[in-house]
Parts: sequence; C-alpha cells; structure tokens
Amino acid sequence: MSAPRRAVGLALLVVVAAPPGGWWGSDKLKHFLMSALVHSSAFSIARATGAQRSGAQAAGVASALTIGVWKELRDRRLGRPFSIGDLVWDGAGVASSAAFLNRSR
Repeated sequence: MSAPRRAVGLALLVVVAAPPGGWWGSDKLKHFLMSALVHSSAFSIARATGAQRSGAQAAGVASALTIGVWKELRDRRLGRPFSIGDLVWDGAGVASSAAFLNRSR
C-alpha cells in the first residue's frame, strides 16, 4: 500500500475509532490535515518561484512546523494546555505531505 493511502487510512481510523482526548480524536485529524495543507502549499509556492525540490521541501517543513508550534504557544497563552500530541500529529501531516510530494512530478 502506498504512503498516501496509508496516511488517509490512518486519518480515517483516528476519527472513527478514537476515544476523545489524548493522542487520538478529531482534533488530531485537524492538526494532521492542516499541517499537510500548509506544507503542500508552501512547497508548491516555492516550486512555482523556481526553488529546487529539496529547497521547496525545506520551505514546506519550516512553514508547517512554525505554524504548529505557534498555535501551541498561543494555546498556552490562552490558558489551554500545550499539547505534544498535537505537535506529533502536525509532524505526521508534514511527513505524509512530503512523502506524497516526493513521488510527484
């Protein structure tokens, strides 16, 4: 099974079979999908401006992880917990997007 199919299957499993809170749940799916979207958008913008694939990947990773960490720091300022689990799911979204884009033309 290809990496993108595994990622989609895992995302569906998270939403359907997961108890609320902790490492699983719909919030984690949102982190996964948003990070994948930010990564792929930054990658595409970098490629459109002439960056090589490796530079575009770096731009995508930096953009998505910066936004993920910023969101957790903002949560903490607002009195909500800083979630390592959210950051793990952000990283999984970035890794899935990077794997998918490495296989694209």
